[in-house]
Amino acid sequence: MAAPFDQNDDTVVVVIGTGAGGGVLANELAQKGVSVVALEAGGRYLPDDYVNDEWESFGQLAWVDPRTTSGDWRVAKDFSGLPAWIVKAVGGTTTHWAGASLRFQPHEWKAATTYGGVQGANLLDWPIEAEEMEPWYAKAEDKLGVTRTNGRPGLPGNNNYLVFEKGARALGYKDVHTGRMAINAEDFDERLPCQQTGFCFQGCKWGAKWSAAYTDIPRGEATGNLEVRENAHVARILHNQDGKVTGVEYFDKDGNLQMQKARIVCVAGNSFESPRMLLNSASAMFPDGLANSSGQVGRNYMRHMTGSVYAVFDKPVKMWRGTTMAGIIQDESRHDPSRGFVGGYEMETLALGIPFMAAFLDPGAWGREFTSALDQYENMAGMWLVGEDMPQETNRVTLNNDVKDQWGLPVANVHFSDHPNDIAMRNHAYKQGAAVYEAVGATRTFPTPPYPSTHNLGTNRMSENARDGVVNKWGQTHDIANLFISDGSQFTTGAAENPTLTIVALAIRQADHIAREMSAGTL
Repeated sequence: MAAPFDQNDDTVVVVIGTGAGGGVLANELAQKGVSVVALEAGGRYLPDDYVNDEWESFGQLAWVDPRTTSGDWRVAKDFSGLPAWIVKAVGGTTTHWAGASLRFQPHEWKAATTYGGVQGANLLDWPIEAEEMEPWYAKAEDKLGVTRTNGRPGLPGNNNYLVFEKGARALGYKDVHTGRMAINAEDFDERLPCQQTGFCFQGCKWGAKWSAAYTDIPRGEATGNLEVRENAHVARILHNQDGKVTGVEYFDKDGNLQMQKARIVCVAGNSFESPRMLLNSASAMFPDGLANSSGQVGRNYMRHMTGSVYAVFDKPVKMWRGTTMAGIIQDESRHDPSRGFVGGYEMETLALGIPFMAAFLDPGAWGREFTSALDQYENMAGMWLVGEDMPQETNRVTLNNDVKDQWGLPVANVHFSDHPNDIAMRNHAYKQGAAVYEAVGATRTFPTPPYPSTHNLGTNRMSENARDGVVNKWGQTHDIANLFISDGSQFTTGAAENPTLTIVALAIRQADHIAREMSAGTL
């Protein structure tokens, strides 16, 4: 365990958040000999603490502080206080994630160039070349132990996958397998292989799934260079008259306001909390919030085009047995505008337990059709659809000054409306998802609306030019040299793929950059 750092020690790097971005960054810096204080709003739970019960686990791990929503998206109607299901705990949402670890396709780094002008979309090319990410992706895949990479075997297919695969093959899909997953198929990195329990979203009790909670964080602490302060809820980031950040104010678990000085501050609080912190840190020098000279902080919120398709068969499937995200069809992830939209989407198996099926199947639709579906739960198969949604300036996170959290801070309001491209893609995906199941004799198929469970991206996006975004290619804010963004909020565009692998790869790359600049004395 690292000796605690003094709160007046202004040589430390303060990392806010300990998930895929912050947890990895904190460990990578600690391994390089950099002193790090990580502030985590939640508590610490390890595999022994995880609960194999959907609602109890949700209460244990989820970020349930108040938030508000607006816009025409379905989530604002059905789950107005829960725009996304993220975790408030050491390890962040790497506790709850399914484990899918996919690289972006080369064209997705250059969406503006590839897709051309899409009306109403605020597309921009990433200021990073696809080739530049190759070595960082390889490092991330090795850290996570991603299956089907570097000679590591894939996971076995459960029954939900076998139904899905058979339907996919019948439709002529080729790129179908049990996925590139950060879940061990065999012993790896002192972690057990997957025991197929099926509670991936509730925290892996076996530690077979990679999570920063029990890999990167304890390893960083073991170096003596990382101190994690849990139940430390950041209020604002402070700066001096030169416009450099100097420290972070946070509430401890007893509600006392504390302050940690810093040489560098790295923000990794997910796409709602990261912009919220910048906006809540407004001052006379930065009246619109930190790093917001462009007015882009909080804008271009992306959550991926999502939805689900479930099907009922005349024989039991028992989809809940085994890995939750047990396989993937990647054929539709290509860019092919002849389908009526730009970008592409993935189809990934998904199983929810009965409590969550009841909540998420079709909220508000209690009635015969709904209850008969639950009656046939044992005979159901399910998939999640995830694709690239269009960044829009109007989809944004702002402060709701009328609603305060338990610390008296204005909460995040999340405003989102689908772009026509998102709707066209979702409708295509619903049709193809249903066709997969109909090809193997489904008696019924039903599309379900997007859940709060999603990927949060954008809101502090990377841009070549300071006026178009918030950070440069290293995640360093254009306005303040010693302030970095280290999570998915720095994404310029969302791509079709689940984002965690890219967040981790960018965090490893950012740690390398920060350590190099610190050594050179430029930071």
